[in-house]
Amino acid sequence: MIEIALKHKPFLRWAGGKNWLLKDLHKFVPQQGFNNYIEPFLGGGSVFFHLQPERAFLSDLNSELTDTYYAIKEYVEEIIIELRTYQNTEEFYYRMREVMPQTEIKRAARFIYLNQTSFNGIYRENLAGKYNVPYGHRTKNFLDEDLLRKASISLANATIGSRDFEQSINDINAGDLVFIDPPYTVTHNNNGFIKYNSKLFDLEAQYRLSSFVDEIKNKNAFYILTNAAHQDVKTIFTKEGDQIHTVSRASLIGGKKATRGQYEEFIFTNTNQ
Repeated sequence: MIEIALKHKPFLRWAGGKNWLLKDLHKFVPQQGFNNYIEPFLGGGSVFFHLQPERAFLSDLNSELTDTYYAIKEYVEEIIIELRTYQNTEEFYYRMREVMPQTEIKRAARFIYLNQTSFNGIYRENLAGKYNVPYGHRTKNFLDEDLLRKASISLANATIGSRDFEQSINDINAGDLVFIDPPYTVTHNNNGFIKYNSKLFDLEAQYRLSSFVDEIKNKNAFYILTNAAHQDVKTIFTKEGDQIHTVSRASLIGGKKATRGQYEEFIFTNTNQ
């Protein structure tokens, strides 16, 4: 019998994560329940770990991220043992940032370590596709063994892979719930699409995502889509009969001295109609 974990926080820090949404998530989850859970932009997985679905299909275009999730699912104790040998120092951080280990366990340990000790948990690549986030000077312990074990239990019944979001459509059936949290490629409440890492989730990708939502609805499945509160986004994702909610959250990006203001986001959904 597989042990069922209780809801818990993500084991990764993730800029743009949805921890802020969890307190109100019950307002958007189908009141009648749902079958499988699909998340094609996995990131930190806040909603997945909060909902604890019995069966999930988790994916992201970032293969380093999804490989880490898979390794935590399969080899959590080995990863913990590896992380116990790491040091939270600037010298060790930059040494680890420059290497790419050959084993699945060591690569996952490196990803978690860099994530936990970097500046603000940002995942950023240069134009060559190389991770280039600076050291974060955090004093918090980067290894939470209990949380990693809980994450491993939560992932036990999850199918994990790296792929474009459109490929998730084959896993979706009637009554499933799809949580969609794409890269926010427009500046909040301003004009202009912006780059995300070394790839571009541009205006064309937003229209592809809109068509993906249409396919979800055609399958009689549920969706919850979060996106920037921008007029172009509203125009693209407004669907007849669906709901649009505007929610405010604090910006979590910036240094200690940065001004962190309130930003609005849209939630589009066809649940609870």
